[in-house]
Parts: sequence; structure tokens; C-alpha cells
Amino acid sequence: MTSHHSSALPTADAPPEHVHQAVPQHTEVCVAATEEDIAALFDRWNASLQTGDVHKVSANYAPTSLLLPTVSSRPRRTALDKEDYFHHFLENHPVGRIDSIDSREIEIDCNTAIDAGFYTFIFKKTGASVKARYTFTYKWDGNHWLITSHHSSAIPPKE
Repeated sequence: MTSHHSSALPTADAPPEHVHQAVPQHTEVCVAATEEDIAALFDRWNASLQTGDVHKVSANYAPTSLLLPTVSSRPRRTALDKEDYFHHFLENHPVGRIDSIDSREIEIDCNTAIDAGFYTFIFKKTGASVKARYTFTYKWDGNHWLITSHHSSAIPPKE
């Protein structure tokens, strides 16, 4: 016999020692958030409306975000588009009071959250009110919770 090799077969669970496998690592640190924290983001957005300053309202939105507004059929993707919408929306002095949230569901995941439900806006200038359904999605950017998408639509008449 000129050569002989004998070794145990590796188990199915473990690769041979000379094989290195890449194991994906989840390195994102999830910021702690409660339902109250996420609900307060609506209050922050609403307070920015009360300033009448479109730049302050727009600052609630992530640089890459989408606004599908209540009283416009045009999607707003850029900060300028959002400011244009809010310029016209704020002319009627909308107020979303704390009690304007008629119902809501909040879902929180790692650095993302969804606040969806129904709200009522009162327009101080005209006295009119609009009942609408809404969805805000938020993402933690490392410093702040910002809106990544915001959809609001007037509730259609009852069927």
C-alpha cells in the first residue's frame, strides 16, 4: 500500500473546518418606541401645521417620502411639492385637535412604525370640517422619527 487516507465524514450540521461560511449579522440597533411615542408624532405634525410655516410642516417628512394628501389628487414626492401643497392647505387654518383622532391603530417594528385610522380636521377660516382616513408611516433616521409616507383621503359618502 503506497497511500492511505482515513477520516470521519463531517456531520450534516457542521461544515468541514476548512470551509468558512458567511453568516449574515443584523447590525441595526432598534430604537425603543411606545404607542404613546408614535401617537405623539401626529401631535408634532399637527403643531407644525399650527405655525402656518410650510417649512416646519415639511421638516416632518423624510427626504425620500411620499405625501398623498386629502385635498389634492397629485402625489407630493419632493420637499417643494409638499411645501406647495401645505401652502394652500394652511390658507384655511386647519386644526387637528387632540380629540380629532376618531380611531387609530399603531404598529411598531424595528425603527419603523405605522399610525393609521380616522381623523377630523376643522378649518378655522371657513368653519368647515373634513372627516378623513389616514396612514402615516415613520422611520427612525438615527436622530428623529420622520414621515416616509402619508396618505389621507376624505371619507366617501355612506353606501
